[in-house]
Amino acid sequence: MFGGLAPEIKQRLEAIGAKHSKIKLRAAPREFEFAPGTILLREWGEREHRVTVTAEGLFEYEGQSFKSLTSVARQITGSHRSGPMFFGLGKGGAR
Repeated sequence: MFGGLAPEIKQRLEAIGAKHSKIKLRAAPREFEFAPGTILLREWGEREHRVTVTAEGLFEYEGQSFKSLTSVARQITGSHRSGPMFFGLGKGGAR
């Protein structure tokens, strides 16, 4: 993989961070990995919603940072929804 760390290195760094700075480890790896700067678009409620993936792996929506797409989907719709499904992502990638 070019331009990124191997998964084992990422896990090791997260473990070190958790040990020394109380950062919580993710319960499971994300199903999707997005390059920083990726923009996800979704029409909902008669308007277009734009989410940008940050360099830290967070999702930025309307000036707020979210840890997951599900959190963004909840912010947009006001109810719990699967973030990947809400943004039209399947196991094979974007549809």
